[in-house]
Amino acid sequence: MAYTTLLTDVTEKIATVTINRPEKLNALDARAKAELRDCFAALRNDPAADVVILTGAGEKSFVAGTDIGELSRLDAAGGKEFSEEGQSVFDAIANLGKPVIAAVNGYALGGGCELALACHIRIASSNARFGQPEVNLGIIPGYGGTQRLARLVGRGRAMEMILTGVQIDAQEALACGLVSRVFPPAELQPRARAMAAVIASVGQFAVRMALKAVNMTEEVSLGEGEKLEASLFGLCCGTKDFREGTAAFLGKRKPHFTNS
Repeated sequence: MAYTTLLTDVTEKIATVTINRPEKLNALDARAKAELRDCFAALRNDPAADVVILTGAGEKSFVAGTDIGELSRLDAAGGKEFSEEGQSVFDAIANLGKPVIAAVNGYALGGGCELALACHIRIASSNARFGQPEVNLGIIPGYGGTQRLARLVGRGRAMEMILTGVQIDAQEALACGLVSRVFPPAELQPRARAMAAVIASVGQFAVRMALKAVNMTEEVSLGEGEKLEASLFGLCCGTKDFREGTAAFLGKRKPHFTNS
């Protein structure tokens, strides 16, 4: 499918989705959000794509936020609908059922930071900057930021970022757990692809069960989570990939997974 705000590529089981509005620092307007929804719906059912890399065009910005012109026209009812629509798009990414790696190049502010938070793994270039500056516009994060940021970096750090609107750099993001790796700008995309290739090389049924289990840590108690883990572990043990993986390990050879 052709998009006007996205560039897409699927090669060697890795899909790369690039938000392509560099003249607007890749800010998300209504069309970009609609195309993200359509794109990830297609990727969910695409057997050629096991892992997704999400990034922004150019060196300056991952996503610099939401289109302020669209925001400025909202009233209370429209604002609620606007927030719910954005949440549903980002939830679709978080619940894709396949790993999504955010390769954050430059600004990830407002909706851009929230978009990165919806991904399963976040890596960043050394020039990346993160922030939830919505209070400077008289609003709060509306695409899941108040919820995902606190779960990821802790309530205190999230409160500081959200209440002050102050940006943090890549090293601060690494220190507080917002990202897991920081690379020089020229290395970001190759490193993201190398990570995606490792994930794509293992048993994909296990990968998807792991995603489900870890995602549920935000929803259930430890005891309930362990019950879910045991159930999913059991499902994995009933697969051909489990038999192949253990046989390959014992036979000191590389496994050949069939995702079944």
